[in-house]
Amino acid sequence: MPVPKHVLSQIKAIIPPLNGTLHKGQSGRVGVLGGALDYTGAPFFASISALRIGADLSHVICSPTAAGAIKSYSPDLIVHPILREDQTPDQVKQTLGSLLSRLHVLIVGPGLGREDYMINYAKLAVRIAKEQGMYVVLDADALWMIGQDLALIRGYRRAVLTPNVMEFKRLSENVNIDPKIPAEERAMHVSRALGGVTVLEKGASDIICTNTGEANKQRAEFNKISEGESTEERVVVDVPGGLKRCGGQGDILSGTVGTVMAWGKCFESGAFGDGSVPPSRIPLLAAVAGSIVTRTASRRAFGKHGRGVVTQDIIPEIGGAFAEIFGEGEKGWGAPITEGKL
Repeated sequence: MPVPKHVLSQIKAIIPPLNGTLHKGQSGRVGVLGGALDYTGAPFFASISALRIGADLSHVICSPTAAGAIKSYSPDLIVHPILREDQTPDQVKQTLGSLLSRLHVLIVGPGLGREDYMINYAKLAVRIAKEQGMYVVLDADALWMIGQDLALIRGYRRAVLTPNVMEFKRLSENVNIDPKIPAEERAMHVSRALGGVTVLEKGASDIICTNTGEANKQRAEFNKISEGESTEERVVVDVPGGLKRCGGQGDILSGTVGTVMAWGKCFESGAFGDGSVPPSRIPLLAAVAGSIVTRTASRRAFGKHGRGVVTQDIIPEIGGAFAEIFGEGEKGWGAPITEGKL
């Protein structure tokens, strides 16, 4: 089932042009919140994938116990070791709020873990992000976190959830979805139960759904949309991926989805584009784009490494995957620069 042409057209509209008109930061400033003593790979994979698909700046907000390792993986990442176990969220709130105010999107979950202090910081970050009208991606243990406190994300239409098979099953149970509902329709019901949050259900085919119901005045103001606006849309991404599902691929997905959301924020703010794509479309478009790119990169890496493919093999394929999907040129992977005469 091909992705609808109008969806691909809108995705292209929010891709920053590579024509020399934008300055640093206008192609996306991405934040990843996660990384504690036992988990340093996941936040790295998410944040470096954001850069590899085309974000300008990628920040990792983590525990000091993870910072050294993450910094050693790449000097291109900006690492903030502010999530200290010996401090409270109230003590970190001002610093965290100031940092988030400089970003376009927040990805919560890669390497988060379930320690109380990290979960409390993640909850604080989501609340601040909502107050600031940021786009948000929730993955991995952030999905477990919202399952314990659905009010944290319910009704916030600037969020994308990216559950795998087991996470989706748990989330469906959290919102009391009838298990008799056909499997291909459940993501739409989960989205509606969560008040219009976009759901990217990962699987053999990725199912992406937004089901909002009409927005009342308060909800419209909260989500920066028009009163009465309603969306019910389902997109299935079945482009071929690799035949091995290695750990860390979901972190690449969260990084790519988050970056396209950051581009959407830049588009929304007028950094580029004609404003023709409404902000309410950004989460679904980003989920579709991230899914296509990640699956294609996975296929390309599997073609080279086969059974031995690992996540670090997929990351170098992100650029080629993007070019394969969106072409070259200023809205694709970029046209080659012609040499000038001295």
